[in-house]
Amino acid sequence: MAKQQPLNLFDLEKFTLKKVKPYFLSPHGALFNNDCLKVLPFLKSESIDTIFADPPFNLNKIYGAKSKDNLPEDQYVEWCKAWIDECVRVLKPGGSIFLYNLPRWNIVLGAYLIEQGLLFRHDITVEVKSTMPIAGRLYPSHYSLLYFSKGKPKTFRKVRTPIELCRHCGKEIKDYGGHRGSMNPLGVNLRDVWNDIPPVRHWKFKSKDRQANALSTKLLDRVVEISTVEGDVVLDPFGGSGTTFDVCEKKHRNWIGIEIDFAPQIKDRLITKEIAHHKNSDYVETE
Repeated sequence: MAKQQPLNLFDLEKFTLKKVKPYFLSPHGALFNNDCLKVLPFLKSESIDTIFADPPFNLNKIYGAKSKDNLPEDQYVEWCKAWIDECVRVLKPGGSIFLYNLPRWNIVLGAYLIEQGLLFRHDITVEVKSTMPIAGRLYPSHYSLLYFSKGKPKTFRKVRTPIELCRHCGKEIKDYGGHRGSMNPLGVNLRDVWNDIPPVRHWKFKSKDRQANALSTKLLDRVVEISTVEGDVVLDPFGGSGTTFDVCEKKHRNWIGIEIDFAPQIKDRLITKEIAHHKNSDYVETE
């Protein structure tokens, strides 16, 4: 696939109608300070290459003054379906959508994506051990990252991860069934269980004005590398602390972001290059 050239200045009119105005423009992207359901309808149909959505999980967490994270279950699901409908509309044929949420919600929302005609690719398990045990239940230790595409994906780039080594002796942990000698020296194929995504605990990775959880840049690295090439457009309708947009800036992807409460903080973090990136030793095949 021929590499596309990144835009030197983000050409917003290619993707949005003139009725909606961005809060911030960067060389690669546009940030809107509003409710996603008030912005998404103004994005042009079939204009987006990849969508990453990390909505509130409806756990009654405190985000900002305009967010509400304690809807009745049926209302939460209907709200999710409303923005999913818009995301499906703006996604290009062959484009990809990634939906990060609790397994309980992604079961329902994944079924809805199938009803909308999208192609199921993977349910990626993202191991996270920062939650507390719950009485009467198994210990919850992962989130779900759904990966769908609008028909056959136009871009799927193979990612390889380093061969695991023992942190004590430095030797390889697995023998790979005796076939170690025939393995690719660049690493092993990325699995659909991601147990190497570091938690975002240190303040150098977080916004001091936003107390809610943030995502590791390593997770967004993979989403962007798997499904896009330089110059493609990534949409994130729940900008949070701005991780998606900073990853896109560094990887020369164009982006459209929406954030209802923390757009000023995202703008500042992008301008000051405040967002720290986790170490990532993934190898991405370009052919």
